[in-house]
Amino acid sequence: MRYIPHTRTDVAQMLETLHLDSVDALFQDIPEAARLGRPLDIPGPLTEMEIESAFEHTAAQNLSTSAAPSLLGGQFYDRFVPKAVAALAFRGEFATAYTPYQPELSQGTLASIFEFQTMIAGLTGMHAAQASMYDGASAVGEAALLALSAQRRGTVVVDDGVFPDVEAVVRTYVTARGGTVRRRTSEPWETVLDDEVAAVILPNPDVFGVVHDWTPVTALAKAAGILSVALVEPVSLALVKPPGEMGFDVAAGEGQPLGNHLQYGGPSFGFFAVSEALIRRMPGRLVGMSHDVDGQRGFVLTLQAREQHIRRERATSNICSNHSLNALQATIYLALLGPDGLREVARLSAAKARYLVQGLEPFGILPAHPGPYLFEVALRLPGPVSHLNRRLLAAGIVGGYDMGRWRDEWDGLWQVAVTERRTRAELDAIIEEVRGWTSR
Repeated sequence: MRYIPHTRTDVAQMLETLHLDSVDALFQDIPEAARLGRPLDIPGPLTEMEIESAFEHTAAQNLSTSAAPSLLGGQFYDRFVPKAVAALAFRGEFATAYTPYQPELSQGTLASIFEFQTMIAGLTGMHAAQASMYDGASAVGEAALLALSAQRRGTVVVDDGVFPDVEAVVRTYVTARGGTVRRRTSEPWETVLDDEVAAVILPNPDVFGVVHDWTPVTALAKAAGILSVALVEPVSLALVKPPGEMGFDVAAGEGQPLGNHLQYGGPSFGFFAVSEALIRRMPGRLVGMSHDVDGQRGFVLTLQAREQHIRRERATSNICSNHSLNALQATIYLALLGPDGLREVARLSAAKARYLVQGLEPFGILPAHPGPYLFEVALRLPGPVSHLNRRLLAAGIVGGYDMGRWRDEWDGLWQVAVTERRTRAELDAIIEEVRGWTSR
C-alpha cells in the first residue's frame, strides 16, 4: 500500500494552474447523469494500521488459487511463475521506462522487446512478431481487421471451436468496420470458403481442448485467396505443430500463461505474429536490430505505421502501444525455462490432465469430443455442472467452467484445465468429490 498525499495546498495549486475553481470542474465533460452526485461513503478518518487491516479483511473474502486448487482455464491458466520473473521485471529501469521513441535513450527497453519478438516468432514458427498487444482476444480481432484490409473482402469465418469470448470480440471489431462474421459448424470447408471471405480463424487447441492439424484447411484457404488466422495457446506450442508449419498467415493468442499471474483477469498481453508477406500490415510496433556507424549493435523501432495515430477509423489499426511489462515477464519466463523447460511444463500438465480424466472415467465422465487433448478438455457430466461446482467449492476446490453458460447446446459440458501446479493429492481429492457427487 502506497502513501500518496494530496494536501489542500496541492489541490489549490493544481486548480490554479488549470484555471479551474473546483475539483468538480475536472469532470465537467462527464454527463451529469453518469456522476454519483454525492461524496463516496468512506468511513474515517482511520489510522494507517486501521486502513491496512480493513483492506486485508476485504481481500480475505477472495478465494486465491494458492488456497484452493483451480480447474478453470479458457485461455487463462493457474501456472507457476518463478520468483525470478518479478525480481527482474520490476527493477526500476523497466518499471519507469517510457515509450521507446528515442532509441538513444531506450536501448534496454528496445532490446527486451526485440528478444520477446524473437521468442514469439520462434514459438509460433512465423516469420516475425510484433511488440505485444493488450490481450489475446483483441489480438485475434486485429488479425481479422488486417484480413479485411489486405484482402478487400467483407466476411470473416470463425470455426465453431473458437472460444466464444474471442468470437464476440472479433464480431465487435469486424461489424464496426462494416464486415460480417460467419460461424462454421459442420459444413464442408469447400462450401464455406467462398470469394466473400477475407479470413478464416482456427483454434488450436479448440474450446473443447482438441488439438488439430489445420494444414489441409489453410491450403484450401490459400488457394481461394483467403488468409488463415491461428488462435493458439502458447505453452501448447512446446508440444504441437506450430502455426507457421501449418501454413497460417497470422498467429495470435493470449500470453498470460507465459510468466504472468492470473491477477484477477489482468493485465496481461496478447501476441501477434505473421508471415513475411504481412509484416508491413502488422498492427502496433516492430523493434529491429541494426548497427551504428561504429559497428556496434543497436535497437530501433523499425516499423510503426504513423497512420495508426492520425487516420483513426480509416487506419488499418488503431493500436499505438504495447504491454511492455507483461511481455517482459514472458520474455524472462521463456529465457529461464528455455525450450526444454517449457516442453516439460506442457508435458507435465498434459500428464496430470490425463490422470484426472482417467480417474473420472469409471463414473461415466468422458471427453465430449474425440481427438487428442493436452491439459484442457471438455467433459460431459451426468448432471448439472453448477451442482458439481458447488460441491467442489464447499470442499475448497474451484471447479471447471460450465460451458452451457456460453451456448445452450453445450449444456452439461465441463471444461477443466490442469496445469503443472496441481498435485496428485489435489487431483485425487477432486476425483473423490466427483465420485461422491455421481453416487449421490
